Amino acid sequence: MNKRFLILACALATVVTQAQTLEECQRAAEQNYPLIHQYDLIEKTTQLTVANISKGWLPQVSATAQATYQSDVTAWPEAMHSMMQQMGLDMKGLTKDQYRVGIDINQVVYDGGAISSQRAIAREQGRVQAAQNEVSLYQVRKRVNEMYFALLLLDDQIRLNRDLQELLKSNEEKLASMFRNGTAAESDWQSVKAERLNVIQQATSLESQQRMLRAVLGMFCGMEIKQVQKPAVIESDGTNRRPELNLFDAQLRLADAQEKALNAALMPKLGVFAQGFYGYPGLNLFEDMMNRDWSWNGLVGARLTWNIGALYTRRNDKAKIQLQRDMTETSREVFLFNSNLEQIQQNEDIARYAKLMADDEEIIRLRSAVRKAAESKLAHGIIDVNDLVREINQENAARVQQSMHEIEMLKQFFDNRFTINN
Repeated sequence: MNKRFLILACALATVVTQAQTLEECQRAAEQNYPLIHQYDLIEKTTQLTVANISKGWLPQVSATAQATYQSDVTAWPEAMHSMMQQMGLDMKGLTKDQYRVGIDINQVVYDGGAISSQRAIAREQGRVQAAQNEVSLYQVRKRVNEMYFALLLLDDQIRLNRDLQELLKSNEEKLASMFRNGTAAESDWQSVKAERLNVIQQATSLESQQRMLRAVLGMFCGMEIKQVQKPAVIESDGTNRRPELNLFDAQLRLADAQEKALNAALMPKLGVFAQGFYGYPGLNLFEDMMNRDWSWNGLVGARLTWNIGALYTRRNDKAKIQLQRDMTETSREVFLFNSNLEQIQQNEDIARYAKLMADDEEIIRLRSAVRKAAESKLAHGIIDVNDLVREINQENAARVQQSMHEIEMLKQFFDNRFTINN
C-alpha cells in the first residue's frame, strides 16, 4: 500500500513539475520574443553616439590644397617700384596664380557646455527608445494571457466532456441491460449511445483546439507547454506601474536636456588653432615679391567666437520644447484616463462573475438531483430516454457554465493586473 502511494505521489509531482504557470509563460515569452534583442541594439547605438560626440574634444585636423588665379594681387606703388629699379632692385611682385598645400588644427578649449548637452540628449534619446521598446514588449503579456486562459478553459471543458461521457456510458450500460431483460426498447439504448458518440466528437474537436493552442503558446514562449495550471489570485496595491508611464517620464527628461542645449548654444566658444602650409605666396609678402619660390609657413593662435544667431530662434525653440512637454503630459492624462475606465469595467466584470459563481454550486446541485431523479424515473418507466438525456445535458451545461464563470473571472482579474502592471 505504501509503495503504491509513493508511486502515485511521484506521478503527481511529475505532473505538477511539468505544469507551466502564467508568470513562467509571460517571462519565457518576453525572453523569446525577437523584440528583446532591441534593448542591446539601442544600448550599443547610444554608446556609439555618445562616443562620437565626445570626440569633439579631440583636435580637429584638416588637410587642404588649393590653387587660385586672382584678378589682382598685392603690389608696390608705381613710384616706389621705379625708385627701386633705379637702386638696382628688381621687385617682380606677386603672381596672380597662387598655390597652397597645408594642414589646419583646431582644438576646443571651452564650448559653453555644447558637447556635454549633446551627450545628455543622446543618452535621453536612448532611454526614450528603450522605454518605447518596453511598451511594445509589454503587450506580449496580453497575448500570453489570452492564450493561457483559453487553454485553461479548454482543459476544463475536456475534463467535463470526459465526465459526461462516463455518465452517458453508465446510463447506456443500464439501458443495454434493461433492453436485454425486455424492460426497455432498443431505441432507448441506441439514443443514449448516439448521444455519447456525439459527445466523443465534441471531445475530438476540443482536443484538437487544445493541441493547437499548446503549440502556439509553446512557440510563443520558446518551450513545450504540456500543462497549465490556474493562477492564484494575489491582491495588488492598485499602483499603476505600466511601462507607458516610464516612457512619458523619459520624454520629459529628453525635453529638459534639449532645453539645456539651447542655453549652451548661447555661450561663447574658445579654441586654439595652428596652421601650416607649403606654397606660394607665403606669409612674407615682401620676400615673395622679389622671388617666386615656394616656402614653408605656419602660425598658431587662439580664437574666441560668440554666435548670437541662436537668440533669433531661442524663443520659438523654447516654445516648441514646452509644447512637447504639454503633449507628453496630455498623453499621460489620456492613458491614465483610459486605464481607469478599463479598471472600472474589469472590476465590475469580476464582481459580476463572483455573483454568478455564488449560485453555480446550487444550480449544479439541483441539476444533479433532477438528473438522478430522471434516471430513477426512467428505470420505472415514468419518463422516456429523451427526458433523461435532456436532464444530463442540462447538468453538464451547468457545470460548463460554472467553469466558464471561474475562468472568465480569473482572466478579468489578471487583465486588471495587466492594465496597471501590478
